Amino acid sequence: MRVAFIGAGNMAQAMMGGMLRANKVSKEQVIATAATQATLDKVSDAYGVQVTLDNRKAAEADIIVLAVKPVYYATVIEEIRDIVTEEQLIVTIAAGKSLEWVEQAFGKPLKIIRTMPNTPALVGEGVTAVCPNKRITDEDLATVCELLRCFGKAEVISEKLMDAVVAVSGSSPAYVFMFIEAMADAAVAEGMPRAQAYQFAAQSVLGSAKMVLETGKHPGELKDMVCSPAGTTIDAVRSLEQNGFRGIVMDAMHVCAEKNRTM
Repeated sequence: MRVAFIGAGNMAQAMMGGMLRANKVSKEQVIATAATQATLDKVSDAYGVQVTLDNRKAAEADIIVLAVKPVYYATVIEEIRDIVTEEQLIVTIAAGKSLEWVEQAFGKPLKIIRTMPNTPALVGEGVTAVCPNKRITDEDLATVCELLRCFGKAEVISEKLMDAVVAVSGSSPAYVFMFIEAMADAAVAEGMPRAQAYQFAAQSVLGSAKMVLETGKHPGELKDMVCSPAGTTIDAVRSLEQNGFRGIVMDAMHVCAEKNRTM
């Protein structure tokens, strides 16, 4: 099974790195392309995979991951569409590009799986939404999901939920980083050294997330467990509520989802 990454940016490197570490593919089975030789040299040195500036050569692989930015999708598809066959699997990772749009861009019926990974894939803790078109078999889907789970979780969804996925996982690391930064700033204001403040804030977010995933308890229940009567935490929660914390987060996610719908 040969896997091609057309585009070798951070997300492509996270994906190929996870697959290689899990021994799902060998270095010889992976080929990556990029716009510059400098990027290819970096990828070759880091991962030992095959590299090329020729997208058409890469498009001969069994699985083709279109890992360029959405604005370049039309150009790349135009370049490779006469090479791609109905036996190959096309995996997309671009926001705003529906299964229908991709198939129309190729101009022929193909096996296409639309995905939306997120940047925690860089540390093996990503979550990827997976949406196959009607030509994808159960075996095809299982193969791709197995590869995607090399760098985190993968969940099959209906395409109508992809806008929500972009808001809740694709873009949300940015919101979480802002939250961590804000908490660290507040700790610094209270006298904590900045490096230590980042450690405390980030570890608290990591641990809290694991509690949600591993206990199965509702986030509200877990929140209540921290809020002692007349204690410090409930005062902090009251301040967050007074300043519209939940509403601001929900509004931001709505804007994000709306943007994805109109790209």
